[in-house]
Amino acid sequence: MTTRGDCIIAVNADKAGAELGQEFRNALRSNSAILTITVEAGMEKEIVTASGHPQLTLTHATDLVVRKSDYICKRTLAIHADKVAKDFSEALVKRLQNPKQMVIITLNVETSAQFQHRQLLAK
Repeated sequence: MTTRGDCIIAVNADKAGAELGQEFRNALRSNSAILTITVEAGMEKEIVTASGHPQLTLTHATDLVVRKSDYICKRTLAIHADKVAKDFSEALVKRLQNPKQMVIITLNVETSAQFQHRQLLAK
């Protein structure tokens, strides 16, 4: 890694875009897909919300990239993120810089139909 790598959250993940489940990938390709990404390291946590898109290929063998822009390539997991790595708290960044720190990244995708159904059940 270099000092210019200010957008990198973690390396050596045990899953890449090509290895995500088919149901998850299909949901993420919905026009209404909302992806919630939870990044945890020790007691520190950040939550990122981003959008899916029908053009996502999710085929890269090693990388997953979440973008604030709408640029899509085979590395792209989601677009229009409300924050990226450089927006994370200083406390989380310090933990992420420790090569021995375990990082847990949880991905949850919902389509607007699922969200509306969940909202109706909550009423």
